[in-house]
Amino acid sequence: MADQSAPAAPIPGSTDQNPASPVHPLQAELIPAELPEDNEDDDNDSALGVNDALSSTASVASSVLHYRTIQGRTYHSERYNTEYIMPNDDRQSESIDITHHYLTLLLGGKLFLAPIKDDIQKALDVGTGTGIWAIDFADQFTNTEVIGMDLSPTQPTWVPPNLKFELDDATQTWSWPDSTFDFVHIRYLFGGIADWNALFKQAYRCCKPGGWVQSCEADASVSSDDGTADGIPAIKTLNTLIKEGGKKFGRSLCVLEEDLQKKGFEAAGFVDIQEVNFKVPASGWPQDPKIREVGQFVKLALENDLEGYTLMLWKNVLNWPEEEFQVFLMGMRNVLKNKRIHGYFKVRYVYGRKPADGMA
Repeated sequence: MADQSAPAAPIPGSTDQNPASPVHPLQAELIPAELPEDNEDDDNDSALGVNDALSSTASVASSVLHYRTIQGRTYHSERYNTEYIMPNDDRQSESIDITHHYLTLLLGGKLFLAPIKDDIQKALDVGTGTGIWAIDFADQFTNTEVIGMDLSPTQPTWVPPNLKFELDDATQTWSWPDSTFDFVHIRYLFGGIADWNALFKQAYRCCKPGGWVQSCEADASVSSDDGTADGIPAIKTLNTLIKEGGKKFGRSLCVLEEDLQKKGFEAAGFVDIQEVNFKVPASGWPQDPKIREVGQFVKLALENDLEGYTLMLWKNVLNWPEEEFQVFLMGMRNVLKNKRIHGYFKVRYVYGRKPADGMA
């Protein structure tokens, strides 16, 4: 791919002038000053226990382990009627763990932004994936019962004693009773949710009055403020794949563009809703060292599994020519290496509180 001639330049910090929706500057402090302080991480090693990975409704059936295979990549079992475009194999798991790392860096070492209390009794991690966020949270909140929920039993068996993983489908009616959790954490479900309002209504129902729900989502399309990403064939292909594929699949990969989080929080009945926006560089091009480090890990996550992020959309959803897929992947790898291309992804955190009386 031809190198871009535009010189490296800082991206303006905001594309949204709405003061109620702050956008994080790429070359300023990672966390806006008005965000609440969180407890420092506990560096002490916690005792480990064995997680039996039981379903919230039944023991794990053997059918759960009958993964589907597409071009050598495995996807969650057909036991669930829910479709999800991301694989559940080791390579994707590595990218999930790297993603957790760069999002934690983005928040200045924090695991969440919602102002939850230190003495919460029960927390839920929806779409826990490898369980890495839930493990870190359980280590930090040792007196809190933590549950990680996912479609696939790909989590480790040795985890903190206050953490367990359960198999469940977040797109169906959740099996927990009303007002069960003090904190519900939802992160990076884009591409897996057809009805975001229904998702947040379930979170509202299962959240205790006075408790908090937080959602972190991203737009998977690449943007730039200085035009350096414009006209790049691989980026144009990616953005078309993301928008057209998500539309045909019926599960958006542009959650921010459609404002699905805040609208869903409002429809569910949450109050004290806060929204914080970030621009996350797609590689290590920024001058600011903190944001450059975030970008370097974003690049690592993408390079590790570009195929896994795009294969199902390309092959099974849009049925694009198979012989062009490898050409596209090569083009995207070249984009990620080119620091003259100042591409970024938009990431948004939304959190809200269930009213103390539990009424909308």
